[in-house]
Amino acid sequence: MDQTKIERYWQAYLATLPDDAAERRQGYVAEQLGDHPDLANQLGSLIVAGIKTATCSALWEWQAESQPLAEVGLKTIVLDGTNEPLCIIETTEVTIRRYDEVDAAFAAEEGEGDRSLEYWRTAHWNFFSRTLPRIGKQAMLDMPLVCERFRVVYSGN
Repeated sequence: MDQTKIERYWQAYLATLPDDAAERRQGYVAEQLGDHPDLANQLGSLIVAGIKTATCSALWEWQAESQPLAEVGLKTIVLDGTNEPLCIIETTEVTIRRYDEVDAAFAAEEGEGDRSLEYWRTAHWNFFSRTLPRIGKQAMLDMPLVCERFRVVYSGN
Protein backbone atom coordinates (compact mmCIF):
# COMPACT_ATOMS: atom_id res chain seq x y z
CA MET A 1 0.00 0.00 0.00
CA ASP A 2 1.45 3.34 -1.07
CA GLN A 3 1.00 5.48 2.04
CA THR A 4 2.29 8.58 0.25
CA LYS A 5 -0.40 8.30 -2.44
CA ILE A 6 -3.06 7.69 0.20
CA GLU A 7 -1.92 10.68 2.25
CA ARG A 8 -1.95 12.87 -0.89
CA TYR A 9 -5.53 11.77 -1.50
CA TRP A 10 -6.46 12.71 2.07
CA GLN A 11 -4.77 16.10 1.69
CA ALA A 12 -6.68 16.70 -1.57
CA TYR A 13 -9.91 16.05 0.35
CA LEU A 14 -8.89 18.41 3.16
CA ALA A 15 -8.14 21.11 0.57
CA THR A 16 -11.84 21.12 -0.34
CA LEU A 17 -12.85 22.00 3.23
CA PRO A 18 -12.90 25.31 5.11
CA ASP A 19 -9.77 26.04 7.13
CA ASP A 20 -11.64 25.54 10.41
CA ALA A 21 -13.35 22.24 9.45
CA ALA A 22 -13.31 19.62 12.20
CA GLU A 23 -12.19 17.01 9.65
CA ARG A 24 -8.78 18.68 9.54
CA ARG A 25 -8.16 17.39 13.07
CA GLN A 26 -9.46 13.88 12.39
CA GLY A 27 -7.59 10.85 11.27
CA TYR A 28 -8.70 8.29 8.74
CA VAL A 29 -8.36 4.65 7.84
CA ALA A 30 -7.60 3.34 4.36
CA GLU A 31 -8.81 -0.10 3.37
CA GLN A 32 -10.19 -2.39 0.73
CA LEU A 33 -13.62 -3.86 1.25
CA GLY A 34 -13.88 -7.60 0.81
CA ASP A 35 -11.19 -10.24 1.05
CA HIS A 36 -9.62 -10.22 -2.42
CA PRO A 37 -8.80 -7.64 -5.12
CA ASP A 38 -11.71 -8.47 -7.44
CA LEU A 39 -14.21 -8.05 -4.62
CA ALA A 40 -12.53 -4.80 -3.54
CA ASN A 41 -12.93 -3.50 -7.11
CA GLN A 42 -16.57 -4.58 -7.27
CA LEU A 43 -17.56 -3.11 -3.89
CA GLY A 44 -15.56 0.07 -4.43
CA SER A 45 -17.26 0.63 -7.78
CA LEU A 46 -20.68 0.24 -6.16
CA ILE A 47 -19.76 2.88 -3.58
CA VAL A 48 -18.48 5.35 -6.16
CA ALA A 49 -21.67 4.82 -8.20
CA GLY A 50 -23.79 5.64 -5.14
CA ILE A 51 -25.37 2.18 -5.07
CA LYS A 52 -23.63 0.83 -1.97
CA THR A 53 -24.28 2.92 1.15
CA ALA A 54 -23.83 0.25 3.82
CA THR A 55 -21.45 -2.53 4.75
CA CYS A 56 -20.99 -5.07 7.50
CA SER A 57 -18.26 -7.12 9.10
CA ALA A 58 -18.08 -9.75 11.78
CA LEU A 59 -17.69 -8.30 15.28
CA TRP A 60 -15.38 -11.24 16.01
CA GLU A 61 -12.86 -9.93 13.47
CA TRP A 62 -12.70 -6.54 15.18
CA GLN A 63 -12.17 -8.32 18.51
CA ALA A 64 -9.54 -10.73 17.14
CA GLU A 65 -7.57 -7.80 15.72
CA SER A 66 -8.05 -5.70 18.89
CA GLN A 67 -9.47 -2.91 16.74
CA PRO A 68 -11.81 -0.25 18.10
CA LEU A 69 -15.20 -0.43 16.40
CA ALA A 70 -16.10 1.99 13.66
CA GLU A 71 -17.98 5.00 14.96
CA VAL A 72 -20.10 7.75 13.50
CA GLY A 73 -17.90 10.32 11.78
CA LEU A 74 -15.11 7.88 10.89
CA LYS A 75 -13.53 8.71 7.53
CA THR A 76 -12.39 5.78 5.40
CA ILE A 77 -10.42 6.00 2.19
CA VAL A 78 -11.86 3.17 0.11
CA LEU A 79 -9.17 1.42 -1.92
CA ASP A 80 -9.56 -0.64 -5.06
CA GLY A 81 -7.98 -4.05 -5.59
CA THR A 82 -4.59 -2.47 -6.33
CA ASN A 83 -4.76 -0.14 -3.30
CA GLU A 84 -5.59 2.94 -5.36
CA PRO A 85 -7.89 5.42 -3.57
CA LEU A 86 -11.41 5.49 -5.00
CA CYS A 87 -13.28 7.76 -2.61
CA ILE A 88 -13.64 8.78 1.02
CA ILE A 89 -16.69 7.71 2.99
CA GLU A 90 -17.98 8.93 6.33
CA THR A 91 -19.70 6.49 8.68
CA THR A 92 -23.17 7.79 9.56
CA GLU A 93 -24.50 4.89 11.65
CA VAL A 94 -23.08 1.85 13.43
CA THR A 95 -25.23 -0.92 14.88
CA ILE A 96 -24.49 -4.42 16.11
CA ARG A 97 -26.96 -7.03 14.99
CA ARG A 98 -27.03 -10.74 14.44
CA TYR A 99 -26.61 -12.14 10.95
CA ASP A 100 -30.16 -13.52 11.05
CA GLU A 101 -31.52 -10.09 12.09
CA VAL A 102 -30.25 -8.19 9.05
CA ASP A 103 -33.33 -6.92 7.22
CA ALA A 104 -34.20 -6.31 3.58
CA ALA A 105 -33.62 -2.55 3.87
CA PHE A 106 -30.03 -3.01 5.04
CA ALA A 107 -29.42 -5.70 2.40
CA ALA A 108 -30.62 -3.29 -0.30
CA GLU A 109 -28.33 -0.54 1.02
CA GLU A 110 -25.37 -2.92 0.74
CA GLY A 111 -26.06 -2.65 -2.99
CA GLU A 112 -24.78 -6.05 -4.04
CA GLY A 113 -26.26 -8.43 -6.60
CA ASP A 114 -30.01 -7.89 -7.03
CA ARG A 115 -30.05 -6.08 -3.64
CA SER A 116 -32.43 -8.66 -2.16
CA LEU A 117 -32.18 -10.09 1.34
CA GLU A 118 -31.85 -13.57 -0.17
CA TYR A 119 -28.84 -12.50 -2.25
CA TRP A 120 -27.31 -10.71 0.74
CA ARG A 121 -27.66 -13.79 2.95
CA THR A 122 -26.09 -16.12 0.39
CA ALA A 123 -23.21 -13.80 -0.49
CA HIS A 124 -22.42 -12.90 3.11
CA TRP A 125 -22.75 -16.47 4.37
CA ASN A 126 -20.20 -17.50 1.75
CA PHE A 127 -17.95 -14.56 2.67
CA PHE A 128 -18.01 -15.26 6.41
CA SER A 129 -17.60 -19.01 5.85
CA ARG A 130 -14.46 -18.18 3.86
CA THR A 131 -12.97 -15.53 6.17
CA LEU A 132 -13.86 -16.44 9.75
CA PRO A 133 -11.83 -19.67 9.99
CA ARG A 134 -8.62 -17.61 9.96
CA ILE A 135 -9.59 -16.35 13.44
CA GLY A 136 -10.87 -19.73 14.63
CA LYS A 137 -14.57 -18.96 14.10
CA GLN A 138 -17.26 -20.21 11.78
CA ALA A 139 -20.31 -18.58 10.26
CA MET A 140 -23.38 -18.88 12.47
CA LEU A 141 -26.91 -17.54 12.18
CA ASP A 142 -26.51 -15.64 15.44
CA MET A 143 -23.01 -14.26 14.77
CA PRO A 144 -22.79 -10.58 15.68
CA LEU A 145 -22.17 -8.17 12.81
CA VAL A 146 -20.99 -4.58 12.84
CA CYS A 147 -23.43 -2.93 10.42
CA GLU A 148 -22.38 0.46 9.09
CA ARG A 149 -24.15 3.02 6.96
CA PHE A 150 -22.06 5.67 5.24
CA ARG A 151 -22.01 8.46 2.70
CA VAL A 152 -19.39 9.46 0.15
CA VAL A 153 -17.76 12.76 1.13
CA TYR A 154 -15.04 12.88 -1.55
CA SER A 155 -14.40 11.18 -4.85
CA GLY A 156 -11.75 13.38 -6.43
CA ASN A 157 -8.98 12.07 -8.64
